Order: sequence, then C-alpha cells, then structure tokens
Amino acid sequence: MYKAILFDLDGTLTESGEGIIKSVQYALEKLGKPEPDGEKLREFIGPPLLEQFMKYADLDEETARYAVSLYRERYSVTGLYENRPYDGIEEVLAELRRKGYLLAVASSKPERFVLQILDYFQMTQYFHEIVGSEMGGRRTKKAEVIEETLRRMHLEDHRDEVLMVGDREHDVFGAREAGVKCVAVSYGYGTMRELAHARPLKIVDSPEELLHFFG
Repeated sequence: MYKAILFDLDGTLTESGEGIIKSVQYALEKLGKPEPDGEKLREFIGPPLLEQFMKYADLDEETARYAVSLYRERYSVTGLYENRPYDGIEEVLAELRRKGYLLAVASSKPERFVLQILDYFQMTQYFHEIVGSEMGGRRTKKAEVIEETLRRMHLEDHRDEVLMVGDREHDVFGAREAGVKCVAVSYGYGTMRELAHARPLKIVDSPEELLHFFG
C-alpha cells in the first residue's frame, strides 16, 4: 500500500517544453552553436542540463557549466513562465490529498525554480515537500533528488510505501536506484519506446488514468 507519491515536474505536472527549448536555443546561440529546430532539443526536457549540454553539443564540463549559466539568463526571467499545468493535473493532486496521500515534488530542476513555478500556478498547497537540485550543480541526479525527498519526509525506511511518477527514463532509473517503484506518464516528453525500455511499474496515458491507478 502506497502512502507517499513523488512527482516529477517537467512533463508530469506541467507542460514546460517551450520555455526550456527556447532557453537552450538562447544558450547555444550565445556559444556559436545555433539550433533553430526546437524538436531536436526535446531531449533537454527533464534530465540534468549539464549532462545534456555536454552530450548534445559535445562540450567539456567547463563550457557546459557556462552553457547552463547562459540558459538560466533567459529561463529565470522568461522561460519558467512559458509553461502550463497539464489539463486535469490539479484535480488529481486535490483528490490524492483528499484520499490522504503524502505528496511531494522531486525534480532535477533547481529547487528555487521549482518553487517559483509551483507558486506561480498556485499548486504549492498540494505538496508536503518540494525538492529540486542545488543551483551550484549538486543533487542533479534523480536518485539523489529522491533520496533527499525521502530524508525530508522521514521515509528512508519505508521505500516500499513510496511511488515516483515521471515522464522520462531517468525518472524510472532514478527511482529504481533509490529503491522505490515508478509509474511513467506517456503524455509528457518521453517516448513510448524509451519508457518501455525503462520498464516502469506501469505506463499511464493521462492524469485521469493516473488517478484511477490509485483507486
């Protein structure tokens, strides 16, 4: 029986692709590596930015860290608001709270931005804990974020009662590394092939189906 549900943010609670992709384009343009095709940058939505910049643009770590700082120049002012909650997700959160579940956000996005986004959309009220990465680059791996969430919720010894909900394979792999199960949502930014390969507990197609999963 699950008592706590940890939610990813991007692609799970909010449709955040526009702001992320435009901010990545801004950073790449500044680095002299412009990418006008936003579809090619969808892989940046969800995983830690530093690793994605290194992988996508073949950057060394120092240059990738500079790319992240350029990304944040735009994202912190404009990009985080180019975003919206998925239809029905707020009703899901309200109902899960009503049923007595402990809810948290566990995101690889810097915690400061996570809080700003949830406050902006008036969704902070649904969560007992909100956890993200640190601005300096620590705690970016999903397993690390989940571990910190479990620590804050005093659930380190109750991992079998915790479920992660996310939309990318790194959510599934991070949950598995942290010893918790994961339900994947297909309405986010992960492909069905990616999610099937990651082997989550279940793949659901909508917020409504997610609510049905919890009965």
